[in-house]
Amino acid sequence: MSLTGGNRNDVTQLLPLLDKVPAVAGVVGRPRHRPDALLADRGYDHDKYRRLLRARGIRPVIAERGQEHGSDLGIFRYVVERTIAWLHGFRRLRIRWERRDDIHEAFLGLATCLITHRHVQRLC
Repeated sequence: MSLTGGNRNDVTQLLPLLDKVPAVAGVVGRPRHRPDALLADRGYDHDKYRRLLRARGIRPVIAERGQEHGSDLGIFRYVVERTIAWLHGFRRLRIRWERRDDIHEAFLGLATCLITHRHVQRLC
């Protein structure tokens, strides 16, 4: 995971993020390092990124600008937005005060553990 400034455009970090995807274990044979498809919203709608994803063997599923809603990407986007909202429930993560990346990542990990613990408690 890499942290960048809050004022950076997300699309500029698309390819570095894909390069950092860890190997997926569980399947016999060589572990996979790339997803089959990438789901993205209209902010990533550009031929350059579609072409670069296809060159890496990744099928782009990107909502197109100027088209009506109905790509069904909202179903998956809700999971991401909900998770970000849970993380923003921790005041220390809502606004980044730490200058050091390792401390901020430690708080992210701690918040993830607490969120998971709360959900497991509801199931038991």
